[in-house]
Amino acid sequence: MKVLDCRGKHYKEVNELLEALWREGIREVTLRGVNGQRYLGRGFSEGLMVIEGVPGDDLGMFLNGATIRVKGNAQDGVGNTMSAGKIIVEGDARDIVGFSIRGGKIFVRGDVGYRVGIHMKSYLDEYPVIIIGGASGDFLGEYMAGGLIVVLGLERSKPVEGHFIASGMHGGKILVRGEIEKRWLGAGIKSENTTSAEWEEVIPHLEEYCRDLGIPCAFSPREFTTISPLTVRPYGKIYAY
Repeated sequence: MKVLDCRGKHYKEVNELLEALWREGIREVTLRGVNGQRYLGRGFSEGLMVIEGVPGDDLGMFLNGATIRVKGNAQDGVGNTMSAGKIIVEGDARDIVGFSIRGGKIFVRGDVGYRVGIHMKSYLDEYPVIIIGGASGDFLGEYMAGGLIVVLGLERSKPVEGHFIASGMHGGKILVRGEIEKRWLGAGIKSENTTSAEWEEVIPHLEEYCRDLGIPCAFSPREFTTISPLTVRPYGKIYAY
């Protein structure tokens, strides 16, 4: 695997060096000494990138098939508008993880910030998945139109430590380990016990998450609550058409 030392380098220089390696046909790269450099892995369609350090905003933006593994924490906008591939964060990630994600998977071992999964959507065979090992903040799944978010709340008393869950959501599903009080939900949203059919859909993604992060996959559908819109068009009455 090719090693690229990022210490002391501006984010533009790191991206230029990284993309030059990709043009040369190198598809496995380790970035060492990363400290806030932005846009790493933008648009990559294949290969593996391992990051040692803390990448800056918009890690893996427009990702289209490559795998990125972060051996630490990540900042805002992980997987911004990605359409395929996988991002694995072994620590925490901050706000708007999976902003407008259209496909692929984002696995976070720790906690995440606000507005995770905002505007995420699915279309035909494109089905985005976000799995969070810790807790999430306010506005989880805001304006969500498709795909799947799972919050495990490992080593946490509350899996979702935020308000307005699924505010504006009109598609997709959110599964949370534990019970969710109605007062934490956005308008037009319901929470129910997870069904066996929903669990069959979720468990392959959950098993993959556990393999990637070395976590025992000892979960039961009885532990989970499913959050989804009340109807297929829950906000239709507020529009003029």
